[in-house]
Amino acid sequence: MRPFADADPSFELFSVEDDFYKLDDGTPSDCIYLALHSIFEERKPDLIISGINKGSNMGEDITYSGTAAAAMEGVLHGVPSIAISQVMDFTQPMGDFALAKTAIRTLASKVLEGGFPLRHREFLNVNIPYGVDTLEWCVTYAGYRYYANDAHLHRNPRGMEYYWLGLHPLEFKAREEQEGVCDFEAIEKGMVSVTPVQLDMSAYESMVRLQEWL
Repeated sequence: MRPFADADPSFELFSVEDDFYKLDDGTPSDCIYLALHSIFEERKPDLIISGINKGSNMGEDITYSGTAAAAMEGVLHGVPSIAISQVMDFTQPMGDFALAKTAIRTLASKVLEGGFPLRHREFLNVNIPYGVDTLEWCVTYAGYRYYANDAHLHRNPRGMEYYWLGLHPLEFKAREEQEGVCDFEAIEKGMVSVTPVQLDMSAYESMVRLQEWL
């Protein structure tokens, strides 16, 4: 969640306009943490929405997503939280967020009117398909994503080198032991993927084997 939390970082929170604030040099989870301990000191918000992120956050990407981390921070403090991401065609960098806006408005209304459907320290991770204008939901689990070493070396106009990371395609497989549909499959079908995510990542099935190994 909040990286380097023990380092006691110093951040500046300042108002940009009415009801709009900016955190200088902070992560998404820092924004949530500071807001809950400054702007919302006396009363917690009813709902936290993190995003809309440009690009998907599916499978194991959830574990290092700043968008997901902000939602994690929210549920750590007992606030219903949703992370939402838009699958992108990065040859069209502006993107179309119409369906994402409709989806998050619908989910927010359901939470505010009927409560949050998840347990303590669980949040919703939502991914929106690209090039789709019909809202169709699919409850999913996080799929198994394939990863590769994808770091591209470039030089800026001044000759300074930099690396562009993570351009590999969304390649995945379903988890053989898991029934249902994974987030990647839902996106391929043009459906909005809604994944309940829990913060407890303990590998319970491995505990006995680990004890024997020790």
